[in-house]
Amino acid sequence: MGRSKAYRVRYTRDESGWWQASVPDVQGCHTQGRTIEEARRRVREALGLFIDNAGDVTLKDEVQMPKRVADVVKRYRAARQRADREQQYASVTARRAVKALAGGRLHLSRRDAAEVLGISAQRVQQLLETAD
Repeated sequence: MGRSKAYRVRYTRDESGWWQASVPDVQGCHTQGRTIEEARRRVREALGLFIDNAGDVTLKDEVQMPKRVADVVKRYRAARQRADREQQYASVTARRAVKALAGGRLHLSRRDAAEVLGISAQRVQQLLETAD
């Protein structure tokens, strides 16, 4: 089974607040919606007028916006990715710390381990259950 074809969909917002959606690689394929989600649903319907199996293709969204706004969105996405990586690191480190405090030589109670780490005893229990 081969991979489905991908189509770029360009979304622009008009003066009245509607999202205009067009498929640059399919001449004449365009629609609109009050929301990006609605425009995406409708562009898939419009694409169905031009190609078979439009429901199975991959749509690659390109939301057009002023450069200043696009830059802020780009910075947010980068910050969100960094925060997600840090959260994952914190989770791994918390499990190791709980294991060292409650399961290691110290054999601290869950309450004492929670006090040392500044988390709840219930969270210590959860971390102990998922410790690697």
